[in-house]
Amino acid sequence: MHVRRLPLRSSGDGNDPGETVMARTLALAATLMLASTAALADPGYYLVTVYENEGKANIDFRYWDVRFPRSTVKWPEIGIGYGVTKRWYTALLASYVTSPGTPVSLDTQQWQNDFLLTQGQYDFDLALHTNLIHEKYDGENTIEFGPVFQTEIGRMQLNGNLFFDRGLAAGNSTTPELKYQWQAKYRWKPAFQFGLRGFGEVGPWNNWAPRSRQSHRAGPMISGAIPFGTSDSFNYEAAFLFGSAYSTHADMLTLRLQYEF
Repeated sequence: MHVRRLPLRSSGDGNDPGETVMARTLALAATLMLASTAALADPGYYLVTVYENEGKANIDFRYWDVRFPRSTVKWPEIGIGYGVTKRWYTALLASYVTSPGTPVSLDTQQWQNDFLLTQGQYDFDLALHTNLIHEKYDGENTIEFGPVFQTEIGRMQLNGNLFFDRGLAAGNSTTPELKYQWQAKYRWKPAFQFGLRGFGEVGPWNNWAPRSRQSHRAGPMISGAIPFGTSDSFNYEAAFLFGSAYSTHADMLTLRLQYEF
């Protein structure tokens, strides 16, 4: 799993060399701390769901942040997607990053492709999620892939995803990292649904990290779809999650706004 690197900027006025060195030292220390903890989020923390959507396009805005005790790192994302067939959805996204004292900068470019493997023949839906990630800072490429599960019990919709994350650099022999997503949602009305959502990272898939270095966050979520005209819709979802980023307490806000046409 690659680590995001945040741009550094002195918080001093530049007139005092000692102040400038100290500010840069503190900024570097904060960045190193974030590098060891913000690896939890590569990239785009939203729940992946896959369903038949042939011929439908969308404009996708996503925002998520990680709230450490003394700092918040923010990742806004923008993208476009299209349902190529009943089984294949593809999207292109750009992810930006910022934190207190740092400007907004392009972080990653992503090419997402999801493939629906079942179409109603079982009591659950199964899909394959893939996401090719190009990191702007150092040119590294990473692949995220794994199964997406969904089932329904009455008005309850249950989701569970397992994703593997691995760098694609030549000669890379590292073991893929394992991440998970889950959600339990009550579908009260199309325009308003609510439930619980969780994300986590446990380290190498075949040799999990010690409990203190894992990440687990969960909390309430809401979502809904508001129709426009005969076929367009405005979709939204949001969640606030409480928990940890490896050995550090960190909460998370995720937000997704989508216009589908």
